[in-house]
Amino acid sequence: TKIPFRLNQNQALLTFEDEEVAQRLIKMGKHTVNLDNKIADVSVKPFTLEMGIKFELHVTMSGKKINVSEVPDLCIPEDWVRDKLELNFYKSEQGRGGEVENVSYDKQSRTAVITFLKPGAANGFVSCTKYPFFVNGRCYRLSVSPDTNVHLEKFQLYCGISKKTILLKGIQEMEDDEESVQDMIEIHFQKPSNGGGEIENIKYVSKGVTWVCFEE
Repeated sequence: TKIPFRLNQNQALLTFEDEEVAQRLIKMGKHTVNLDNKIADVSVKPFTLEMGIKFELHVTMSGKKINVSEVPDLCIPEDWVRDKLELNFYKSEQGRGGEVENVSYDKQSRTAVITFLKPGAANGFVSCTKYPFFVNGRCYRLSVSPDTNVHLEKFQLYCGISKKTILLKGIQEMEDDEESVQDMIEIHFQKPSNGGGEIENIKYVSKGVTWVCFEE
């Protein structure tokens, strides 16, 4: 998950291509920056993002089962509903169907799970979200979805620390527009003579607050 960082007024974030540049600037601490013939003493700070989460999401789709919902509330015994569901999906042309091994039906939730005998028989219903269900001369529409097994792997909490990014504080308010001030900051910190280096990304805020997200 991406963790947002709050960048306040008159602050800037600079991400360098080289990690060593950022760490060197942090050690220097204070920097005198020339902003349109105005001298600004800014401080360079490291920062830590809030706690984040990393995980892998694995989804396994069953080739034999499909989930059915919105089964109509019919005035017939539950066994008959199961039989009619089996018959409809057995001779299905839309999903190609096949011989049904089992039908699990829940009248209260109006849902059912159809299990086919042949592996892969359920794959034909993946793109079929609405399915015609014929009962007593009427056609109803069932919602159909693949039966999936979802589980997480490699779940871990981490503390986001950007080693290539610095936080600038104490930038004076300028009459120049935000983009111009950002350009001046970038020019200063790109020069090796100022202890800087090639900048990968920069964000400066002159008014208000913005939220930035870091990619891994």
